[in-house]
Amino acid sequence: MSASFLSSRLLLLGLTVARATTCGRTRRPGCIFRNTRGVSSGQALRAEERATIHFINREGKRISVNTLTGVSLLEVVVNKNLDFEGFGACEGTLACSTCHLIFEEKVYNKLMADTSISDEEMDILDLAYGLTPTSRLGCQVCVSKILDGMVVCVPKAVTDARKTNDKDSAP
Repeated sequence: MSASFLSSRLLLLGLTVARATTCGRTRRPGCIFRNTRGVSSGQALRAEERATIHFINREGKRISVNTLTGVSLLEVVVNKNLDFEGFGACEGTLACSTCHLIFEEKVYNKLMADTSISDEEMDILDLAYGLTPTSRLGCQVCVSKILDGMVVCVPKAVTDARKTNDKDSAP
């Protein structure tokens, strides 16, 4: 399959190849894809690999989605049109904490065995409302097969680190 054929197929899906490299978060080889919103994923997309993610929204309602592996949790929320008000305001540029998610301890430990938290993510997480020991930013967590079936909670409120007055965002 030629590179131009693959690129044209990706464009039909709304994706472009940003660069072929090793994933920065998982250190695994793969292509980094960028969707039309500018959010990039860290692992190669494989159509045959899917995972089910269970989100608990701010009202406590469970929302289950089936998604491709290799996309960030922020991309899952955006692409599946999940209505989490204010979620992902900076579109994955590590400029806010609106994609803050809380993981079950077992899932968090699996995540930490597979990836690490960057200093930039830690700095933004420090500004997140309702920070817990198992908090991560959805833009920095890629869906993988080992996370299939995980439950992740959206915090009750959002703090946007881009704002200077946090009273506007969180109680």
